[in-house]
Amino acid sequence: MKTPLQLAIYGGLALCMLNFKAKSQTNHVKATLFEGAVVLSYIDHGAAVNCTGPGLKYTCKPFSLLVGLLPSLKIKEDKSPGNAPKNATIIPSLGCGVTAIYKHIVLQMPMLYTAKTSSKDGKWNVGVGLGYKF
Repeated sequence: MKTPLQLAIYGGLALCMLNFKAKSQTNHVKATLFEGAVVLSYIDHGAAVNCTGPGLKYTCKPFSLLVGLLPSLKIKEDKSPGNAPKNATIIPSLGCGVTAIYKHIVLQMPMLYTAKTSSKDGKWNVGVGLGYKF
């Protein structure tokens, strides 16, 4: 004959097994080369057009979070004093950042490097962007 403690343990395990439901694994982290998102962002008193490049992507449908490299085109007029040489208005750049994707809406926090000019030292700048995933 079974003791009441054994009956309680077996009964509890049986109830637990009957209440669990099997779920597919939709949450996962994987490496990605290109996500198909284009973002227009505001950085350092200028604009940038960013694409999502290689990175790590966490997916929990319909939401995705991507941390990786951002190939970009920075658009900013260089205001150098006097006859000092100026940088080009459109400059290709490679930055990094965090990208949040909900269905087709993209919100991004890019970091791009601004090169040294005659009046300013070079530094990393953080911006914010909004875009679309194709």
